[in-house]
Amino acid sequence: MRIEGGRIIDEAGRTLLLRGCNLGGSSKTPAVPDGSTWNPAGLDAAREVSFIGKPFPVEEADEHFSRLSRWGFSFLRFVITWEAVEHAGPGIYDESYLAYARKILKKAAEHGIGVFIDPHQDVWSRWTGGDGAPAWTMERLGFDLSLLDRTGAALTHQHVGDPYPRMVWPTNYSRYAAATMFTLFFAGDVYAPGTTIEGEDVRSWLQGRYFAAMRHAYRRLKDCAAIVGWGTMNEPHAGFIGYRDLSGLENCTIELGAIPSAFRSMAAASGHPSAATVYAQGLTGTRRIGHATINPEGVSLFKEGFGCPWKREGVWTDEGGEARLLRPDHFSRFGDRPAAFVEDFLKPFQVRFAREIRSQKSGCAIFIEGVPNGEHPTWSEEDGKDCVNAFHWYDGATLISKRFVPWLSVRADNRKPVFGRKAVARSFAEQLSDDVRWARERMGGMPCLLGEFGLPFDLNGRKAFRTGDWSLQEEAMSMYYDAADANLLHSTVWNYAADNTRERGDGWNDEDLSIWSRDREAEERGEADAGARGIGGWRRPYPKATAGEPLSIRWDRKKKTFEFRFRADPALGAPTEIFAPVECFGGEPTARVLDSAGVPAGGIAIARVGACFEIDAAGREGEFLVLIGRR
Repeated sequence: MRIEGGRIIDEAGRTLLLRGCNLGGSSKTPAVPDGSTWNPAGLDAAREVSFIGKPFPVEEADEHFSRLSRWGFSFLRFVITWEAVEHAGPGIYDESYLAYARKILKKAAEHGIGVFIDPHQDVWSRWTGGDGAPAWTMERLGFDLSLLDRTGAALTHQHVGDPYPRMVWPTNYSRYAAATMFTLFFAGDVYAPGTTIEGEDVRSWLQGRYFAAMRHAYRRLKDCAAIVGWGTMNEPHAGFIGYRDLSGLENCTIELGAIPSAFRSMAAASGHPSAATVYAQGLTGTRRIGHATINPEGVSLFKEGFGCPWKREGVWTDEGGEARLLRPDHFSRFGDRPAAFVEDFLKPFQVRFAREIRSQKSGCAIFIEGVPNGEHPTWSEEDGKDCVNAFHWYDGATLISKRFVPWLSVRADNRKPVFGRKAVARSFAEQLSDDVRWARERMGGMPCLLGEFGLPFDLNGRKAFRTGDWSLQEEAMSMYYDAADANLLHSTVWNYAADNTRERGDGWNDEDLSIWSRDREAEERGEADAGARGIGGWRRPYPKATAGEPLSIRWDRKKKTFEFRFRADPALGAPTEIFAPVECFGGEPTARVLDSAGVPAGGIAIARVGACFEIDAAGREGEFLVLIGRR
């Protein structure tokens, strides 16, 4: 695989369309001891954990990869975490886990599946309500991890218990622990120059450990033929960077539940009971519905000898006993101008990350992420070649409410309501096209991959679990894929969790987005796609490899007809390959090719090979339309 002229090209010169999934949602948590977020003891072990077995045991690898390949998934976003690699301490790498990962990736290659490695994080770490960084990154700053929830510095499933408030976990980005760690990681030398670790400024120390861990992981895995690229970091966040006024709430992913202002979160972490506004989400937007007290016990997050780095920098003080904000605009500027997180801090990190990874093996593609529903970096060849804009998009209204209404939605970018089926479908495509346009105009025309999108399968109070009717989920997923097709997007859906259960979903913060959940009864009945959820929405025809330039894709799920228009390259000898499984068409499909005049194109060979059609237009020029339907 190589990147050329904004397209991803195979060894035969054909334009690839990468389709697959994230593997897997439960890889965020350790296998031993059970790190599932519903487990109250899941955070007890910090250094003695093991991620071996995530995404699945080696002995199950053939089963899972065969299933994914049969579904037409030839490309995976392979989830690992910094914690999985380096949980025992700085520079102490889990070689057993890396050996396990190597075996899994070797199996992927045997099934013809490519991957890019996703160093995953959500709200910094498991101890701050998500996953990603090892516990010692916070311990080195004096955080007492057992007090994160009591002080309001984090809100974890393990301590809140069941039920964990729906989609409340992203609010941890606005709480003290995650916001502080992201700020120090990306800009500690600028905003907390007095904070050092082992004689280094805190940014250099934290990023240095991260780079070293990922570099070491690639050193152990680089002979795995399945690996074609490496992601920089999942869904990076600005923390406090860019805040204009710390007495308010900015850089907020979602306003839901009790969230203190940035300043009050700082005060609470240092033992001052603090007021927080309680928010609710509705169709009309965010509402303030009350107030709550954060850290009512007045305990401090910090161990003896440590304290808040922002207090040390004079951002706030509690001299005289009362917490007072001194510099509300401390994070608002970078040098002599307003701070811009993406360009000033995220992009330099990404540029260096690419250099560090490629020091282990040249030719590795780098998958870049901006801020979800926010800015992407600008990019040029001088910043790094062979890169992919791997942005994320979700139907936010459905994700938050766990309800899908095909004729009613709220745009994820501007939170405006959209009415009518056609308008909703058009809105989905337009939102994706904005990100594609940014890459074309400001990122050197690099290819785009929709790295995450998906659906809570426990919609409408888990109705489909009781009735076995997944038609609503199928319609939602089909609309998402239609939007991706409209933009000719590479994509990896979130997610495939091999240990998903009906009772606990993906095992992380009560999410249930896995497209598969083992169904023993269906397996015993011999059903080929046992456990697949909403499969009629996401298993669909698509052009895997095009001998030329793809121009448009259209799949009509109800009529069971597929249309693909492309411009042939007469110099390419390999055929155009279209995934078109029998199951999509309700019977063996047939294919025909029309020329630009709309008449059957002579001299083009059509062959059925497995679940694919091969269209051989070698030596032919011009545009062609491939039509596939039932006989």
